[in-house]
Amino acid sequence: MSVITPFPGPRDRTAVTAFDRIELQRILDLYGRMVAAGHWRDYAMSFERDVASFSAFRRATERPEVRIEKRPQLRLKQGAYALVSEQGAVLRRGHELAGVLAPLERRLMRVVSA
Repeated sequence: MSVITPFPGPRDRTAVTAFDRIELQRILDLYGRMVAAGHWRDYAMSFERDVASFSAFRRATERPEVRIEKRPQLRLKQGAYALVSEQGAVLRRGHELAGVLAPLERRLMRVVSA
Protein backbone atom coordinates (compact mmCIF):
# COMPACT_ATOMS: atom_id res chain seq x y z
CA MET A 1 0.00 0.00 0.00
CA SER A 2 1.00 3.63 0.10
CA VAL A 3 2.46 5.64 2.94
CA ILE A 4 1.04 9.11 3.54
CA THR A 5 3.49 11.64 4.93
CA PRO A 6 1.78 14.55 6.70
CA PHE A 7 2.57 18.07 5.55
CA PRO A 8 4.55 19.91 8.25
CA GLY A 9 2.41 22.38 10.14
CA PRO A 10 3.43 25.56 11.97
CA ARG A 11 4.02 23.63 15.19
CA ASP A 12 6.55 21.36 13.47
CA ARG A 13 8.87 24.18 12.41
CA THR A 14 11.46 25.70 14.70
CA ALA A 15 11.28 29.46 15.13
CA VAL A 16 13.96 31.35 13.22
CA THR A 17 14.99 34.95 13.76
CA ALA A 18 15.02 37.01 10.56
CA PHE A 19 15.11 40.58 9.34
CA ASP A 20 11.76 41.92 8.16
CA ARG A 21 11.34 43.50 4.73
CA ILE A 22 11.96 47.09 5.84
CA GLU A 23 15.08 46.18 7.85
CA LEU A 24 16.51 44.12 5.00
CA GLN A 25 15.76 46.89 2.50
CA ARG A 26 17.65 49.41 4.65
CA ILE A 27 20.63 47.04 5.08
CA LEU A 28 20.81 46.15 1.37
CA ASP A 29 20.52 49.84 0.43
CA LEU A 30 23.55 50.57 2.61
CA TYR A 31 25.34 47.54 1.14
CA GLY A 32 24.72 48.79 -2.42
CA ARG A 33 26.10 52.23 -1.61
CA MET A 34 29.18 50.70 0.08
CA VAL A 35 29.79 48.50 -3.00
CA ALA A 36 29.48 51.54 -5.26
CA ALA A 37 32.00 53.40 -3.08
CA GLY A 38 34.41 50.44 -3.31
CA HIS A 39 34.36 49.47 0.39
CA TRP A 40 32.60 46.10 0.19
CA ARG A 41 32.47 43.31 -2.37
CA ASP A 42 30.46 40.45 -0.90
CA TYR A 43 27.91 39.67 1.80
CA ALA A 44 26.42 36.73 3.68
CA MET A 45 23.24 36.30 5.68
CA SER A 46 22.65 33.86 8.49
CA PHE A 47 19.29 33.14 10.13
CA GLU A 48 19.42 31.06 13.27
CA ARG A 49 17.09 30.40 16.17
CA ASP A 50 18.23 33.33 18.35
CA VAL A 51 20.10 35.65 15.97
CA ALA A 52 19.87 36.99 12.41
CA SER A 53 23.15 38.22 10.97
CA PHE A 54 24.21 40.20 7.87
CA SER A 55 27.98 40.10 7.24
CA ALA A 56 29.77 42.41 4.80
CA PHE A 57 33.15 41.49 3.32
CA ARG A 58 35.91 43.55 1.72
CA ARG A 59 36.95 40.40 -0.14
CA ALA A 60 35.20 37.06 -0.26
CA THR A 61 38.18 35.21 1.24
CA GLU A 62 38.45 37.29 4.44
CA ARG A 63 36.54 37.56 7.67
CA PRO A 64 33.61 39.96 7.51
CA GLU A 65 34.52 43.61 8.01
CA VAL A 66 31.28 44.21 9.92
CA ARG A 67 28.30 42.18 11.05
CA ILE A 68 24.83 43.57 11.63
CA GLU A 69 23.00 41.38 14.13
CA LYS A 70 19.42 41.21 15.31
CA ARG A 71 18.81 39.52 18.67
CA PRO A 72 15.13 39.87 19.69
CA GLN A 73 15.88 38.58 23.21
CA LEU A 74 17.79 41.82 23.94
CA ARG A 75 15.10 44.23 22.64
CA LEU A 76 13.97 45.20 26.14
CA LYS A 77 17.50 45.52 27.57
CA GLN A 78 20.27 46.82 25.31
CA GLY A 79 18.42 46.85 22.02
CA ALA A 80 17.83 44.17 19.43
CA TYR A 81 20.38 45.48 16.89
CA ALA A 82 24.17 45.40 17.09
CA LEU A 83 27.06 46.41 14.84
CA VAL A 84 30.00 44.03 15.38
CA SER A 85 33.56 44.66 14.14
CA GLU A 86 35.89 42.25 12.38
CA GLN A 87 37.54 41.39 15.72
CA GLY A 88 34.17 40.65 17.38
CA ALA A 89 33.85 43.85 19.42
CA VAL A 90 30.39 45.41 19.58
CA LEU A 91 30.77 48.86 18.00
CA ARG A 92 27.18 50.00 18.43
CA ARG A 93 24.03 48.59 19.98
CA GLY A 94 20.54 50.03 19.96
CA HIS A 95 16.79 49.73 19.67
CA GLU A 96 16.65 51.37 16.21
CA LEU A 97 18.42 49.98 13.13
CA ALA A 98 19.09 53.49 11.77
CA GLY A 99 21.12 54.43 14.86
CA VAL A 100 23.17 51.26 14.66
CA LEU A 101 23.96 51.82 10.95
CA ALA A 102 24.93 55.49 11.48
CA PRO A 103 28.72 54.88 11.80
CA LEU A 104 28.70 53.06 8.45
CA GLU A 105 26.61 55.78 6.80
CA ARG A 106 29.12 58.41 7.96
CA ARG A 107 31.84 56.64 5.97
CA LEU A 108 29.91 57.45 2.79
CA MET A 109 29.65 61.20 3.42
CA ARG A 110 31.86 63.42 1.30
CA VAL A 111 32.43 67.15 1.24
CA VAL A 112 31.12 68.59 -2.01
CA SER A 113 32.32 72.03 -3.03
CA ALA A 114 30.04 74.15 -5.16
